[in-house]
Amino acid sequence: MTPTRLCTSNHFACLSYARLVIGHSENSKLSSWNNVISLTYSTIKGNNGDLERSTILNFKRIRCSGIRSLELTYASLFKACASLLALEEGQQIHVDCFKHGLGSDVYVRNTMIHFYGSCKKIIDARQVFDEMLYTSVVSWNTIISACFRVSRFYESVEYFKRMREVEIEPDGTTVVVMLSVCAELGNLTMGKCVHTLLIEKGFELSCQLGTALVNMYAKCGALNWASLVFDKMPDRNVWTWSAMIQGLAQHGLARHAISLFKKMKDASIQPNHVTFLGVICACSHAGYVEDGYRFFEEMKCVYGIKPRLTHYGAMVDVLGRAGHLMEAYNFIVNMPIKPDPTVWRTLLSACSVHSGSDFDKVGEKVQKKLLELEPRWSGNLVMVANKYAEVCKWEDAARLRKSMRFKRLKKLAGESCIDVKGSTFRLLSGYDSQATCVGIYLLLDGLSLNMKINNP
Repeated sequence: MTPTRLCTSNHFACLSYARLVIGHSENSKLSSWNNVISLTYSTIKGNNGDLERSTILNFKRIRCSGIRSLELTYASLFKACASLLALEEGQQIHVDCFKHGLGSDVYVRNTMIHFYGSCKKIIDARQVFDEMLYTSVVSWNTIISACFRVSRFYESVEYFKRMREVEIEPDGTTVVVMLSVCAELGNLTMGKCVHTLLIEKGFELSCQLGTALVNMYAKCGALNWASLVFDKMPDRNVWTWSAMIQGLAQHGLARHAISLFKKMKDASIQPNHVTFLGVICACSHAGYVEDGYRFFEEMKCVYGIKPRLTHYGAMVDVLGRAGHLMEAYNFIVNMPIKPDPTVWRTLLSACSVHSGSDFDKVGEKVQKKLLELEPRWSGNLVMVANKYAEVCKWEDAARLRKSMRFKRLKKLAGESCIDVKGSTFRLLSGYDSQATCVGIYLLLDGLSLNMKINNP
């Protein structure tokens, strides 16, 4: 049996075999040890991080033996650290890499950016990228993905624009990431531009690309376009169906979402946790309490999917929107996992919508629990104070407002964005971010005066 076949059948046996060979081959220690590290990382999948740790351990052996490392060694190490989210070890390897003058290699830099991005150290990732003298499409994809991973969507857009300016041709990965960015920003204009780029480059509508398109159009509210892409896709997987179902659910088309879910099962596509989250959310928007319970139980009992916190939160939303406040409260109390502030806040929002005596029964308990978990989050205090005011509990409302002033807490300003000719403008309540706002106010004053003249 060759060493390659040995690796395929038993990863750890292969590593032991490689170390044995090194022990009998002193003249090839350099290449052999570096090959062991690369070999270790190449066998990572499905081993619960054991081989990543083995990769780092082998590197420590190299350093103790005084053997010089190669570029490929560091690339494997950064990948292992990214997988383990081992920030401290990765930073030490980063220093060692530059100490030995091996930090200029593009492949090493790319894996370094990926490592920092995985650890959500976006400033370090950007610094590594900005210092690169030569970049490849992989470099740009990696930094765009790193920004996306930490929800810095506008920075992803800026890097994409810079990528086009330096005439780096995007590939399928670029398109998928940018479609995801557009979906999160709700920027339909840019999403269509990326779709046009996809067509111009002649990219095949693969399952991954098609799913990204469906997700982008659905989240941007262009459900007709999402359906068009969905229907034209030659191959669809569970993620494609889930994206379409979630899009329909988010925009109030509950019956369409549930109908599509049935078609998905008829097509022998087994739903996953995202699919069920979509159909439960659909029930929430439509007020289908019984259907919500049915899908929740089907997920557990029929498909063996263990509900996550998001599923419990969705069920609380189903009950809360329907006005079943006490039932929702008991549902939270009996959850097998500890509810987070978001779950409690979901019920408190429902209490704010459904006025009446139930607020005294449920709302008081919920607000107390929420303020225990997040005593300094201004949104909770404002929500509770407003509800006190609605039920004429003026003294309690005043007490909370006074508490906020004493703690110097302020409600976060409302934020919205508009898309004008492909450019996205962010607007904050009470803050004029640009001088052009003066012109906008003059225009509004003119329109107001014109309406008063024509409609006295």
